Amino acid sequence: MPHTPSAAEIAAITHATHGDVFAILGPHPLHDGSGRVALRVFRPDADKVTVIGPDGAERLDLARLDPDGFFAGTLTAEQAAGYRLRLTRGTDRWEIEDPYRFPPLLGEMDQYLLGEGRHWRSYEKLGAHLDVIDGVAGVRFAVWAPSARRVSVVGDFNGWDGRLHVMRLRMGAGIWEIFIPGVGEGAHYKYELLDANGHLLPLKADPHALAAEYRPATASIVARIDHHAWQDGDWLAQRAARNARSAPISIYEVHPGSWRRPDKDGYLSWRDLADQLVPYVQEMGFTHIEVMPVHEHPFDGSWGYQALGLFAPTSRFGTPTDFQAFVDACHKADIGLIIDWVPGHFPTDAHGLSQFDGSHLYDHADPRQGYHPDWNTAIYNFGRNEVTNFLISNALFWLRHYHIDGLRVDAVASMLYLDYSRKEGEWIPNRHGGRENLEAIDFMRRMNALVYGTEEGQGGGAITIAEESTAWPGVSQPAHNGGLGFGYKWNMGWMHDTLKYMQLDPIHRRHHHNDLTFGLLYAFSENFILPLSHDEVVHGKGSLLARMPGDDWQKFANLRAYFGFMWTHPGKKLLFMGGEFAQGREWNHDGQLDWHLLDGEGGGHWHRGVRDFVRDLNHLYRDTPALHERDCEAEGFRWIKGGSADESVLAYSRHGFAEGSVAVSVVNFTPVPRQRYRIGLPRGGAWREALNSDSSTYAGSGIGNDGLIQAENLPWDGQPCSAEITLPPLACLVLLPA
Repeated sequence: MPHTPSAAEIAAITHATHGDVFAILGPHPLHDGSGRVALRVFRPDADKVTVIGPDGAERLDLARLDPDGFFAGTLTAEQAAGYRLRLTRGTDRWEIEDPYRFPPLLGEMDQYLLGEGRHWRSYEKLGAHLDVIDGVAGVRFAVWAPSARRVSVVGDFNGWDGRLHVMRLRMGAGIWEIFIPGVGEGAHYKYELLDANGHLLPLKADPHALAAEYRPATASIVARIDHHAWQDGDWLAQRAARNARSAPISIYEVHPGSWRRPDKDGYLSWRDLADQLVPYVQEMGFTHIEVMPVHEHPFDGSWGYQALGLFAPTSRFGTPTDFQAFVDACHKADIGLIIDWVPGHFPTDAHGLSQFDGSHLYDHADPRQGYHPDWNTAIYNFGRNEVTNFLISNALFWLRHYHIDGLRVDAVASMLYLDYSRKEGEWIPNRHGGRENLEAIDFMRRMNALVYGTEEGQGGGAITIAEESTAWPGVSQPAHNGGLGFGYKWNMGWMHDTLKYMQLDPIHRRHHHNDLTFGLLYAFSENFILPLSHDEVVHGKGSLLARMPGDDWQKFANLRAYFGFMWTHPGKKLLFMGGEFAQGREWNHDGQLDWHLLDGEGGGHWHRGVRDFVRDLNHLYRDTPALHERDCEAEGFRWIKGGSADESVLAYSRHGFAEGSVAVSVVNFTPVPRQRYRIGLPRGGAWREALNSDSSTYAGSGIGNDGLIQAENLPWDGQPCSAEITLPPLACLVLLPA
């Protein structure tokens, strides 16, 4: 005979404290040979519950065993077949499917892989998914909460009543699940949990939600992400070549909420950005867009770096389908899209991952391991299989379902070191007594190996980029060779040294020449990206333009020369929005860029000059193999003048794969024009002045070489040939064989 619920068990059902409601509610066969079925229903919103057939014919009125809405009865096998429930309250009547008549959802292999931390499509099993089971449409919900005593789905479909849809616990995996018939796309929901001691927790958003409410609301939304018809097959087929070390990669970093704004309080949608941002980036010649984190996040001021909805594009800019359309628009314009990804930490908002089931589920309980002092956030527990599975499957999710071309991983150094930003006694050494976070290292290696070795990325070719600020060896070397396995690494040392140099008055630069040349000692130890990111124009640092010395003319000339040096220096390029037209003030995420600076003649010509120079730099970089093919190889760079400290002049050649593929860059970091300045050249004959940052086209002084230089067979600077050139003040020249 099946278990007959006691009064105490019925009370636990009605008070939502019972942790195994599927053992009580729903149909339960009587094992007495009669073929009859015991049916129990809890509906506190109904006065009467009637079992009906598929045709609506009434089969049985269930007896009300408890005034709070517990009903029960015994059915024949015929009455139980395909049954539905008709609920009556006063004069109201409505019909529902019984959520407790459906079988378990997760398969044994799913549970095993989730527990092992090797379920790379865990997002297909966890979260909320529209489905049809036994011919009934609804949503299957599943959430990992092993320490919870009870978990319910609450939402706008059940009056946010945690008693109505209590989930089934799959004991081995600690996962709670339920199929709720009749719930559709767009439904709002959360999880209601009791912790191990029976205490009610704050309502929790779904960690695997595919969409979320617009802040400050925090509910998850049932969503589909298969509405968009992708049209980027050609791009995906070429992506590996577009992201290769030998390819030109010039990245425009964007905060989508403040690039442009339709008004003071509004945002451009993803579709607006597809119409406005994508053509702008295409015209400017950048090869990739990098957007700051697109994941749902509660606080605008975090810029997305404190995310709680890792599987949900933020609702600030539209729906998941809108974001897919934006990615597609990038690809149609031959632009790759990179997103910032933050697996290092998460905010402690009550509706998020913190104390999710009443325990430190996603982070460490000990604050020496689980608390991030810099950002007042929690640190993921990389030693827990389910946590690393959550993060790795998320990385693969964006590649597969949003066709993302690369993940720029934020704050890698904070994950690598257990003592990061901590004083003595505030951290716990690893098992060998060291400061390295061995579990985080293993996580990053595994994640990178999967990104580069899987078809999850819709044809392969996606890249990972590390923002890593220390000298950790082998960040962009394969994991099987002892590296971390990233494709590229931000060159933070180059950025710090060169910006420090550029802020100096030119009269003092001769004493700091090493700040420009030191980077070449390690420029090929990693696959580097040279970053001038958002971090360099916030928190009181001022804009790039504001950090240049001198009067207005010199500020703009310095910035153009610096960009010329950067674009001809080995390494891929990254520039934060606004830098391309010399925004004058520090970036403000609450407003748009100062586009008005490009208008009129009151200084607008200087801003337009910088913009046009960056555009032409990008196109020259893309069109000149010598400037990009060997960005990450020592064979692609040779000094011509590296030691001219007293003159503050640099000259060097860049080389491509083909014989004779060469470009020469000459940079003068003083405001002194130099006439008849002899420079060594790697070959004789005619050279053309392909780019001159001092050209009047860019609002410079117009000093130059009339576009052409003739090299003599006179060895100079260790080169077989040389030429006398006019070297403009505070300028960069790029010379190509004519």
